[in-house]
Amino acid sequence: MIMIMIFMIIVVVCVLWSDMSSERKALLDKAYPEVVTFCRSLGLMFEVVDLRWGIRNVPSGDHESAEIFLQEIQSCERISAGPSFVALLGNRYGHRSLPRLIPEKLFEVLLSKLSKSPEGVEQLSQWFLKDSNAVPPTYVLQPVTAHFPHYSDLRPERRPQRDNEVLSWRFTENQLLQLLRSAAAAAEAAGDITSEQKQKFYTSVTQRELEQGLWRDDSEPSALLFVREIPRQRGRDGPKRLAKYMDVTADGLLDAEAGELLSGLKSRLYASSREVLNLHCVELSKGSVDPKRKEHAQYLDAVCEQFVTQMMARVTAAVDSPTDGRRRKIWGSTGEEKEQTSDWVVEEAEQHAAMSAELSRGLIGREELLGKICLAMWESTNARHGPLVVHGAAGMGKTALLCKLAQEMQRVMEAGSVVVIRLLSARHPHRPDVDHVLRSVCLQVCLACDLSPPSPLTAGSPPELLGFFRSVLAQVSGRGNTLLLVLDALDHLSEQHHAHRLGWLPADLPPNIHLVVSMATSSEAFASMRLKAETSASFFEVERLSRDEGKQMMESNLRTRRRTLTPEQSDAVLRSFESTGCPLHLRLILSAAKRWSSFTRRTELHLGASTQEMMSQLFLMLEEKHGKELVGGALGYLALAREGLLEAELRDVMSLDDDVISEVYRHSPPPTPSLIRLPPLLWARLRRDLEDQLEERWTGGVAVVALNNWHLSEAVSARYLTSERRGRSHRILAEYFQGRWSGKLKPTALPGLTLFLSDRKVPPQPLWFAPGLANVRKLQELPYHLLHAGMWEELRKEVIGSAEWLFCQSRICGVSSVIQDLDHSSRYMDCTETGLIRDTLVLIKPSLDFLDSHMDVTLFYTELLARLCSLATPFPSVIGRLCSQCEEWLLTTPEPVLVPQCSFLQQPGGALQHTLPGLHGGVLCVDVSEEAELVVAGADDGAVAVWSLSDQQLVHTLLGHTGAVLSVKVIDSSSCCLSLAADGSLRRWSLVNGLQLLCIQEAVPVDSSPSSVHLHLSDQSQLLCVYTRTQVKLWRLDGAELFSSRADEGSVVLGVLEESVVSLSDSGRVRISGPVDATRPVEAPLENSQKFTLVNSVISPERGKVFVVTREGFLHQISMTGKHTTVEFPLVPSLLSVTEDEKILMAAADRTLSLFNVLTDSVDRFLDLQHDDDVLSACVSSDGRRLATGAADQLIRIWSVTTGALQDCLCGSDSPVTSLLWYKGSVVSASAAAASVRLWSPKYDARHKPTAHVPSGCAHAAVTRDGERVFFIRHESQREVISWNNVTGCLSDRLSVSAEVSCLELVQLKRFLLCGLTSGTVLIYPLALPQETLCIPPPESRSRVLCLAVGAREKHVAVAYEDRVCLFEISSRDSFPTVDGPLHSVPLPLLQAPLSSMALLPDRRLLYGTSGGEVSLRDFGSGGGSSLEPHGSRVTCVTGSNWGTHALVGSQDGVQRLWALSPLVLDHTAEFKGFFFEGVVSAAFSESDQFVFTGSQDRTVKVWDVASGNLLYVQYVYSPVVRMVTFRNGFVALSQHGAVIREVFRCPDHISPDYNPLRNVKAQYRVTSRDKDRDAQQASVSDPQDYNPAQFNLNVLSMLRSKPPSSTCLIL
Repeated sequence: MIMIMIFMIIVVVCVLWSDMSSERKALLDKAYPEVVTFCRSLGLMFEVVDLRWGIRNVPSGDHESAEIFLQEIQSCERISAGPSFVALLGNRYGHRSLPRLIPEKLFEVLLSKLSKSPEGVEQLSQWFLKDSNAVPPTYVLQPVTAHFPHYSDLRPERRPQRDNEVLSWRFTENQLLQLLRSAAAAAEAAGDITSEQKQKFYTSVTQRELEQGLWRDDSEPSALLFVREIPRQRGRDGPKRLAKYMDVTADGLLDAEAGELLSGLKSRLYASSREVLNLHCVELSKGSVDPKRKEHAQYLDAVCEQFVTQMMARVTAAVDSPTDGRRRKIWGSTGEEKEQTSDWVVEEAEQHAAMSAELSRGLIGREELLGKICLAMWESTNARHGPLVVHGAAGMGKTALLCKLAQEMQRVMEAGSVVVIRLLSARHPHRPDVDHVLRSVCLQVCLACDLSPPSPLTAGSPPELLGFFRSVLAQVSGRGNTLLLVLDALDHLSEQHHAHRLGWLPADLPPNIHLVVSMATSSEAFASMRLKAETSASFFEVERLSRDEGKQMMESNLRTRRRTLTPEQSDAVLRSFESTGCPLHLRLILSAAKRWSSFTRRTELHLGASTQEMMSQLFLMLEEKHGKELVGGALGYLALAREGLLEAELRDVMSLDDDVISEVYRHSPPPTPSLIRLPPLLWARLRRDLEDQLEERWTGGVAVVALNNWHLSEAVSARYLTSERRGRSHRILAEYFQGRWSGKLKPTALPGLTLFLSDRKVPPQPLWFAPGLANVRKLQELPYHLLHAGMWEELRKEVIGSAEWLFCQSRICGVSSVIQDLDHSSRYMDCTETGLIRDTLVLIKPSLDFLDSHMDVTLFYTELLARLCSLATPFPSVIGRLCSQCEEWLLTTPEPVLVPQCSFLQQPGGALQHTLPGLHGGVLCVDVSEEAELVVAGADDGAVAVWSLSDQQLVHTLLGHTGAVLSVKVIDSSSCCLSLAADGSLRRWSLVNGLQLLCIQEAVPVDSSPSSVHLHLSDQSQLLCVYTRTQVKLWRLDGAELFSSRADEGSVVLGVLEESVVSLSDSGRVRISGPVDATRPVEAPLENSQKFTLVNSVISPERGKVFVVTREGFLHQISMTGKHTTVEFPLVPSLLSVTEDEKILMAAADRTLSLFNVLTDSVDRFLDLQHDDDVLSACVSSDGRRLATGAADQLIRIWSVTTGALQDCLCGSDSPVTSLLWYKGSVVSASAAAASVRLWSPKYDARHKPTAHVPSGCAHAAVTRDGERVFFIRHESQREVISWNNVTGCLSDRLSVSAEVSCLELVQLKRFLLCGLTSGTVLIYPLALPQETLCIPPPESRSRVLCLAVGAREKHVAVAYEDRVCLFEISSRDSFPTVDGPLHSVPLPLLQAPLSSMALLPDRRLLYGTSGGEVSLRDFGSGGGSSLEPHGSRVTCVTGSNWGTHALVGSQDGVQRLWALSPLVLDHTAEFKGFFFEGVVSAAFSESDQFVFTGSQDRTVKVWDVASGNLLYVQYVYSPVVRMVTFRNGFVALSQHGAVIREVFRCPDHISPDYNPLRNVKAQYRVTSRDKDRDAQQASVSDPQDYNPAQFNLNVLSMLRSKPPSSTCLIL
C-alpha cells in the first residue's frame, strides 16, 4: 500500500453564477490570494476550483455538467490534504436538470406509469434511447443538438435560430421533467421505486453538490458553508428584479416549488452543519448586492474574513496532524532535517511496484514468451550469465510483459528473494538519468537484503556508484539470495553519460542474479546491447498479437469498464486491430469504443488502421467538441512541461494564451472584460474526454497531470507544436513561472473588441515563498522553458547568473539537477560563462554530496567566490555579476564569515577538459585507441580502467591482477587490450564486454618495476612478447607459449625486433637470435664497449633498430642484421623513447629534454628544452609538430617541435606527470601519484586559463603577507630555494643553497628571507637583492637548524638548533638588513624531545613545543624558564599574537591551547575532532588580536574568538593550510596544495544564540575555558552532541578510518 504525503489544498466552490456573483468576486480579489500566500508559506499548493465561473446560465447540450461537478468534488476530497469544499448558498435552489442516465428497469417502470399518456411515452422514448452496450443496460438522454441542431451554435449569424431552440429546449426539458416526476410519484405510491429514487427527479444539481461535499462520512468537518438570507422583500422588488437572486419559472414568475425545496435544504443545513455554517442576513439594494454600499461592503469583507480565518485554521490543523506517526514535512523547505534516504527509496519502489501491478493486469496472451524467459532464467541460475533482453516495436507491450514477469516471479520465488522493477518511461517526457536509477536500485537492494547502503560520496560519483552496483550484485549472490532486477525501456534513459551505449550495464552476472531489460528494436540501446551480448539466445522479441488475443484483450477491457459492444462493432474493432497487432493501437480503439452506444451508427465508428491514425481520430473528435485551440493548447502544454502540470497551473497557462482565450470568447464577450480567464468547466469537460490519455503523477506530495505515454506526446508534438507554436508556448510557460503577469494587466485582443488590458489572475511566482521555503515548481520548470523560448538573456540573468537561484536549486533539487540544466543550456546557447559555472558546480558537487546537500548558503557563496573570483573581470556579464552577488551577501550576512579575496580553490576553465576517475591507486601506464575512442590505464593497486573518450565515462573496471599494473596495450583493432602486472601475470581483456579472455601466469618476475618490463605485440606474426633485462617470453594470442629463455649470466636483453632478440654480453658482444625459427644467431662486437655501463635502451620496430645508451657517453644503434653504429651522446637519460613515426629520439636528463633526429645512422641533436624540474614524460603529436612534456613540477608544457618555442604551460595536474599521450589534438596525462586520468585541450579560451601555483606537497614554504610571492623547497634533498611570482604564475628566481634546507621564514616588513640549513647555517636573502646573500654561521656543535621564529615587531629572530636556541637582533644599515648576535643563547634540555615549533614573544621570551608534546617558556634575558601544560602528541604550531597578549599552541591530536601571557595563564583549551584528519598545522592572529585563525590537517580554516574561546567559523579549503600570515582584517595563507589563500573575516557585533559553526562540517569540538572570576576551569561547551546538529556516528568514523578512502574522499 502506498502512503503519499500530500501537499495540496484543493477547494471546490459550489456557487451559482448569478446568485452570488458579488461574493464570488470578493473572494477572488481578496480572500483567495491571502490563503494562497498562507498555504505557500507552509509548503502547500492552494487551488480553488469554481466550475461555474465564466459560463452562462445555459446548460451544456451533452448533459454532462452535473456529473462533472460531482466528479470534481470527489477528486478534490481524494487529493486535498485539508478542506476540500466551500459552498455559497443564497436564495436560489438551482437548476433541476434531467438525469443523463436512467437504469433500464427504472425507466421501464416509469414508462409503465405513463400508459395513459401515449404522447408522454413517445416524447420520453424520443429523448431517452436504450444503450445495450452498458452493463446493465441504461437509457441515455440524447444531446440537445440531436433535436435542436442550433442549440450550441454560437455564431452571430445563427443567433435567432439558437435563441429559439434554447427556448424550445427549456420548454421540452420542463415537459420531460414533469413526465418523469409524475411517473416517479405514481411508481413510489405503487411501491415500485423508493423515495430516494423519486427524489432524484426533483433535486437540483446544487443540492447534490452540497450532499456530496457536506454530508459524507467523516469525523472532521473539512468544508465551509456560507448562507445568505434576504430578511424581507420590498413590494417594488418584483420577480423581474429578483430573478437574478431567486428561482423563477419559464413564464417569469417566482418558482414556489423551488422555494419549498430551498427551504427544506436550508433547514437541513442549519440542523446538521452548524460547525461549518456562516449565516448572513443581507437586504438587497435594487435587487442586488452593491459593493459600493457601506453595509454591503461590510458584508463582503466579513465573508472574506471568515473564509480566510476558517480556511487557515483548517489548513493548519491538517498540516499539524501526524501522518503515519510523523509530522508532515514541508515541500521545498531548507530548514528541516534531510529526508531519510529510505523514505524516498521506499516511496519510489512502491510507486513502480504499483504501476507494475496495474499494467500487468492488462496483459493478455504472451504465455509462451513468458515461459521462454522464465526457462532462460532458471537455466542460468547457478552459473554466470548475461542479462536477458526483451525488445520489439513501439507499443507492442514490452512494459506490460515485464510487469507480468515481475509479478509472476514474485509469487514463485522463494522467501528472501528480491524483485526490483523500474519503469523508466513512466515519467515521460522526463528521461531519468542512469545515476539516479542505479542509486535507487542499489538503495532498494541494500534495504531489502540488509546491506550497507552507498555513502553520499559514492552515490554522487558515477564511477564509484557503478562499482558499488556491481559489488552489491556480487554480495547478494554470495549470500545465496535471488535477485530479479527488471529495467524497462532503457532507450528512455537520458543522454547523460551516453547511457544508451550501456557501458554501465553489467555483461556478466553472478549466479542467482537475474537482470531483464527492455528496449525498442530500432533504438540505439538495442544496437549497443547486440554488441555487448555474446549470443542471441538472450534476446526475446515481443511480436504482434493475434486476432484471438486481441479479442481477449478487448473483452477484458470492456468488462472492466462495465461495457460491451454489438457484434458489428466488435468485428470492426478487431478488423482494424488486425492490421497492426499492436496492443497500444487496440487500447486507443477501445478508448473510443467505450463511448459507443448500441444505437451508434456504423458510419459514426471512426477507426484508424494504425496507432497514429487512431490518435488523429481522437484529436479530431476532441477538436470538434471542444475547439482546436483549447485542445491543442492543453495537450501542447502538457507535452512541453518537464514534470507535468498541476491542473491549476494548466488553467492559468491557458488563461495567458491569447489564442485559447480568443477561441473561448470568439462568439460572446467574457462576463467581466477586466478579468479574463479560461472557464474551469471547459478544462474539466476536456479532461473527462481525455481520461484514458492522462495520468495523475505524484511528485513531492503534489499531483500533476501528464500524458500517459510518450507515443501520445510525440503525436501531440507533431500535430500541434509547430516550430512557431512551440516557441510561443514555451514563452507563455516561462512567463508564467517567472510571475510576469501576476498582478499586472495583459493586453488582449478579442474578436469584435479593440485591444484592451485585462487581469488574468495568475499567482505570483517568487523563488522563495517564505524564508527557507522554495518554489519547487519554478525550480523544476523555469530554466527549461526560458531556454526553449529563446529567452536567453532572462535565462542568464535569472538562473545562470543568479547566486540565489543556484543555491536554491542545488539545495532543494540537488546540484545534479542544476548541472543538467546548464548542460542542456550549453547545447543551445554559445555561452562560455554557462560552461564555466557548470564546471564550478561539478567541482563543488563532492562537497555537497558529502554534506547530503545540506550545504549552507554562506558556504555555497564562499565556494562560488573562491573559484570564480579571478574570472569576474574577463567575464563581467554573468560571472562578474554572480561574484558581486556572492560578495554582497557575504558582507551583509548577520553571521561570522570568511570572504574570499582571490580564487584559491580549483577554478573551472583552462586546458583541463575532463578528469576521468574510477581508480583507487596511482596510474602507472596508459594507452589510447583512436579507432575505438578508448583510453586504458593500469593502476598500482592492480586495477585496469577503461574510459570512453567520446563521453568521458568509465566503461569497464578490469579486476584480476593482484599486483601493480606495469603495462597496458590496446590490440586487435581496439577490441581487446593486454595488461602486464607485478604479480607476474599477463592478461587479455575484451573491451566490448569487459571479460577476461586470457591469463598467463609467470609472464614476468614478481614485483617487477614498470621501467624494467616491456610488452610488445608483433603486427606481422601476431605474437605476444614480454621481455626484461634478463628474460624473454613469446606466446600466440591464444596463450600458447612459443619461447621462454633467460639471458646468459652477464648478458642483458636490449629488445625484441619482430621475432629476433637483441642482447648484449658483458664482454661487449651483441647477439641477435630468432627464438621461433631457430635461425643462426648473429653476433658482433660493440664499438667502444671495452668498459661500459648500460643506462637505457629503446627499440624502433619499424626501422628495425635498437638504441642503447651507456654511461660512458655513447649511443649505439643496432639493426636486426647486426650492423651497428656508435656516436657520442652527451646525456645520461632517465627517459629514452622514440616518436610514433620513429624519426625522433627523445632523451631526458634532469630538467632538460633533448630531441635527436635519427632518420640516418647519425644522431643529430636539434633541440634542448629546459624545464623547471625533472622531466618525467614526453610525447610528440601524430603530425610531428607539437611536443608535450610532463615534469615533477606538476606542469604540462606544449612545445613547437619545429622551433622549440614554448607554446603553453598547462597547470592543474597537482601531481608529477609521469605519463603523456596525444589523442586527436588533445593530451592525455596520468601520474603515478594520482588515481585519475586527465584530458587536456591545448585549444581553449585563454581568458579563463587558471594561474599556475606552486607545486603541491612542498617540503618547506613561506609566503609574503600580500600573497604575491612564495618561496619553497620542492624536496628535502633539493639544494635551491625557488622564488615564485604568484601574480604571473611562474618561477621568478632560484636561490642556491649549500646544504639541504630544514626551514624557511620570511621577515615581512623588512623584506628578507631566512633559510635554515641542515648544516647549521642560516642564509639571509634580501628580497630586493637576493644575490646579496648574508648568513648566520653555524654553531660550534654544527647541529642542524630546526626552526626559525621572528618577533612580532621584527626586531629579533630566534634560531633553534638541535641543542640550543639563539637570539639575534635584526637591524638595517644603509637600508640593507643585518642580523647581529647571538645576543643570548639558551640550551635545550637533553632529555627533552626535539623542538618542533616555536614563537618569539615580547620581552625576549621564547615559547616552544617539542615533538613529544612538551611546551616550555624560556626567558632569554634571565635564562629562566617554566614548563606549561603538555600536549599528548607532537606540537605542530606555536604562534604569538601581534600585540603580545596571547599565544596559541596546537598539536597533532587536534588540541589547541590559548595562553594569556601577562600574566601567564591558560585561557582556553579547544579539542576538535574532524571526520578523517586532526591536528593544527598553522595559525595567525588578526591585527587586533581579537580573533585567531587556524589551519588544520582536516583541510579547514577555523576562526576562534580570543576572549571567549568560542569557535566562530569553519571553512573547508580542500587542503591543509601550512602557513598563515596576518594581513589587514584577514589573513594570507598557503595550502599544501600550493594555492595562496587571501580572505577577510567579517564578524557582526551580535551573534545569534542559534548560530552553529559546524553546520557545514561533520565534526565535534569542545572548549574548556578559565572562569576569570573564580580563576577555575569550566567547560563552555561540555557536550558537543547537544551543540552540533551535524553530528555523525563515531562508529561510522572508525569504520571509515579503517578502510582506504575512495578517490573522491581523497579529493575532499
